[in-house]
Amino acid sequence: MTAALAIFVKTPGHSPVKTRLAASIGQQRAEHFHRLAAAAVAAVARAAMPGVQPCWAVAERDALNDPMWNALPALWQGEGTLGARLHHVCASLQQRHGRVLLIGADAPQIRVDLVSAALEALDDPATPFVLAPAHDGGFWLFGTRQPVPEAAWLAPRYSCTDTASALIDALSSDGAIASLPMLNDVDDGGDLASLIVDLKALPAPLPEQRELLDWLLEECVDDPRSPDRLLPLHSGGSCPKG
Repeated sequence: MTAALAIFVKTPGHSPVKTRLAASIGQQRAEHFHRLAAAAVAAVARAAMPGVQPCWAVAERDALNDPMWNALPALWQGEGTLGARLHHVCASLQQRHGRVLLIGADAPQIRVDLVSAALEALDDPATPFVLAPAHDGGFWLFGTRQPVPEAAWLAPRYSCTDTASALIDALSSDGAIASLPMLNDVDDGGDLASLIVDLKALPAPLPEQRELLDWLLEECVDDPRSPDRLLPLHSGGSCPKG
């Protein structure tokens, strides 16, 4: 039984990207972070092949052919709230694949073994769902081998401290949910220090993850030895060096 892995992304120039992060480090830096982070997540997804068939889930219909998304097949997220778009992508992919994994581009420190663990959880007859919580109360991965009711996707308030727990509650009558390790994802500038620590701790980082780490150390911290010291905002939101 095949498995699809959809990476939810927005396209710079078509939609506002990483707005909370941009408030801390500037728009151009935030957009560049999104590009590098998405590339790192895609590299992990490709490294997990042939166990998964990765694709982009792109927020904007008119950006499906944007060069930024050339590395993988792309499908449109659909319209509506995030819950409605999660339902649309999940249901669409389940028409072609037995299992579906949904992730974002906000946790580029993910590893191939975590993707494999998600698939193994879905292979367990006792757990039709798998969820990987994020430190902020959301989730960085969700997986299923059976249809998820649209009402369950619409139940949580997204980007809240109870998002993951609300989704778990909404699915409580549909089957057990396996859990994966919690990761830090990046919502604002205060999350970058933890990401740097996580990227440095990777036992075998992929080239795209090393590129992201190098960029963070060069562009977004004052002292590479102290990653919690972010550079001040630059006029116009550009990315100065030095």
